Amino acid sequence: MNSLKQILGGNTRQFGMIFALVALVVFFQWQTGGKTLTPGNMMNLFNGNSYILILAIGMVLVIIAGHIDLSVGSIAAFVGIVVAIAMRDWGIPWYLGVVLGLVLGAVIGLWQGFWVAYVGIPAFIVTLAGMLLFRGANQAVGDSNTVPVPEGFRYLGAGYLPEVGPSTGYNNLTLLLGLALVAFVIYREIRSRRKLERIGAELPPTWVPVVKVGLLCAVILYATYLFATGRPGTSFPVPGLILGVLVIIYAFISNKTILGRHVYAVGGNRHAAELSGVQSKRVNFMVMMNMSVLAALAGMIFVGRSTASGPSDGVGWELDAIAAVFIGGAAVSGGVGTVVGSIIGGLVMAVLNNGLQLLGIGADLTQIIKGLVLLVAVAFDVYNKSQGKPSIIGLLTRNFGGGGDGKKADAPVREPAPTEQAIGTKEVISHDV
Repeated sequence: MNSLKQILGGNTRQFGMIFALVALVVFFQWQTGGKTLTPGNMMNLFNGNSYILILAIGMVLVIIAGHIDLSVGSIAAFVGIVVAIAMRDWGIPWYLGVVLGLVLGAVIGLWQGFWVAYVGIPAFIVTLAGMLLFRGANQAVGDSNTVPVPEGFRYLGAGYLPEVGPSTGYNNLTLLLGLALVAFVIYREIRSRRKLERIGAELPPTWVPVVKVGLLCAVILYATYLFATGRPGTSFPVPGLILGVLVIIYAFISNKTILGRHVYAVGGNRHAAELSGVQSKRVNFMVMMNMSVLAALAGMIFVGRSTASGPSDGVGWELDAIAAVFIGGAAVSGGVGTVVGSIIGGLVMAVLNNGLQLLGIGADLTQIIKGLVLLVAVAFDVYNKSQGKPSIIGLLTRNFGGGGDGKKADAPVREPAPTEQAIGTKEVISHDV
């Protein structure tokens, strides 16, 4: 057990959700006779859930800041129908349709962010109004009809990496992507170890990072093999590639930038953050606008996959995104959560849903099981935190997004006045989760 703790870097109980994800995969692989870990099913898993995971990336920042957004499904549906009609009736190219959708999402975000940040109306009310408003707008603009989209636009939601180079029996771009990811994992571990050496910190035994990196690289290489050996014409899905890029970008923003630290500070204790120089209105405005842009992108990816935009698009998406964030270790009261944690939570729900479908479980029982999983996961997290322990996702994701370990956020960054010292958030913010 001590060896396992060294490999994972902490108490194994704090990795409950990642263990749950692995356990679900193994269980369904056994129960379905090996149908879970097949190239076709893994591609369907990513294609069918990427838009929810993209919503979860934006939703975790909203929840960290202490808000909630109920309008994301309606925004996605409204943007989808507007873009589909623009391409059909105005004849604009599909790539300009994508730009139009992102701009429209930003405009909607400006609208909702203004009411939340500068008028002071709670986000729950603003986005509840937005859910009704944009759902009605979707039906009004589209006249409750289904509008098809062109072939190029479908690539956004159902495309795969193309075949390049000599024929090897595998998709070469997928292989290169997997090898690049393995190289990045190894480089990151070496860089982290050298950083510890420079500051004189105690280093773990050499075998610990070797085993840890070896396990992670084995998982990456196996996934690469699955995606590279699917039926002809398939490979790693384009929606999965978009999701991966967004995870890297937003994990960096949340952990390494001033804006990311300010989001945690505002969610932890808004008044204390303002005293340390954080502009809470600007932070609230930015997270609401960002959420709408990602909702627009998710809506277009879904429309591309389904080949058409319809009046029922986006129904219930906000609940799936919120569930993913809370299962991933975010706190209801704000100030705690990570981008990677929300992706893990979303994958748990996706694998659960996919496995139950493979087993032929009905939609009614599937909803009951998903609801129980959400309740148990959050209850377990609340219990851990009430005992003074970090979130179950915390230590796993502490290097990818600050605040996810249940500790107070890092200090908001600002230039200190000549006559004062910079105020660290750890000194100012006191918010028990």
